[in-house]
Amino acid sequence: MVSIDTVRKHNSTLKEYGPNLVAVFVGGTSGIGETTARAFVRSTLSPRVYLVGRSESRASQIIEELRASNPDGQITFVKGDVSRLHEVDEACKAIQAKEEKVNLLFLSAGMFTAKGRDETDEGLDKKLSLHYYSRMRFLSNLLPQLTKAATSTEGAAGIQRNLSSVVSVLDARGNAPLILKDLSLKDNYSLRNCANHAITMTSLSMEELAAAHPSTSFIHTYPGVVKTSLVRDSNFVMKTAMNALFTVAARWTVPFGESGERHLYTATSPSFTPKGTVGGADSAVGSDGVQGSGAYLVGSDSATVADQKILHGYREDGTRGTVWQHTLDVFKGIVGGN
Repeated sequence: MVSIDTVRKHNSTLKEYGPNLVAVFVGGTSGIGETTARAFVRSTLSPRVYLVGRSESRASQIIEELRASNPDGQITFVKGDVSRLHEVDEACKAIQAKEEKVNLLFLSAGMFTAKGRDETDEGLDKKLSLHYYSRMRFLSNLLPQLTKAATSTEGAAGIQRNLSSVVSVLDARGNAPLILKDLSLKDNYSLRNCANHAITMTSLSMEELAAAHPSTSFIHTYPGVVKTSLVRDSNFVMKTAMNALFTVAARWTVPFGESGERHLYTATSPSFTPKGTVGGADSAVGSDGVQGSGAYLVGSDSATVADQKILHGYREDGTRGTVWQHTLDVFKGIVGGN
């Protein structure tokens, strides 16, 4: 476990990166994305932040508060229904038109639902798209900007520090078997299968990308039990069920603000180094059991989660590469291109 004091001490050093760090928070107008964005803006010099979400009114309120916490920050709202890959592409184009680099891509958009498969007009289940496909589309689109950030030499007092990091908030502990003949769950959909596929495909894709892009860190986190606005925005049945869960799990609940601080630590800590980092003797052990591998599973206590048998098997038999190729094929089938 990483103590909250250690987390806060690290976060207090982020101004050493110098001004103009660029962060994109997909799902940044609520929940863990919002609280992490707040922590990022408080802790950095003249940051440029993009909040991607659906609610312009909610974003306006958050932006006003963020500007009050750091008047030198530039905060921009990018509106879009990110369950649709076409709208993901439009959001990315809006960001790329303004930024050559992105230091942090934070992915937390999601939903609670008791419904069965609920297809978007693009043919993907909405929940599975939000939790996996649209996140990977943001990542795929913004990889050039993340790579550019890794070569930046900005820093305070002549200190050269680079930051290029991707965080997807889901469940780093919960990797489970996949239905390999139906990765997008056209014929085998259930809420459990949806969760399994989103979680395991995230972990495998992060590993695949870390191997191919050694200048960026790829991190899959489990946030713990955090009371977010997903409860507020749910229907009566889901709200009642979630409130009951929070009551039962009160002793394990991570406070909302602390979750933001911990996720900022995870996104920026030198423990979670890119694969290509030189001299990473203090690097954490990656999701594949190798120190400093560039892909990490991180729990609610900010410590790494051990390599898991199911991931080891999928690594050995080539399923990891198959999952990423499936993801690219889905992108090509919906939005075209490479």
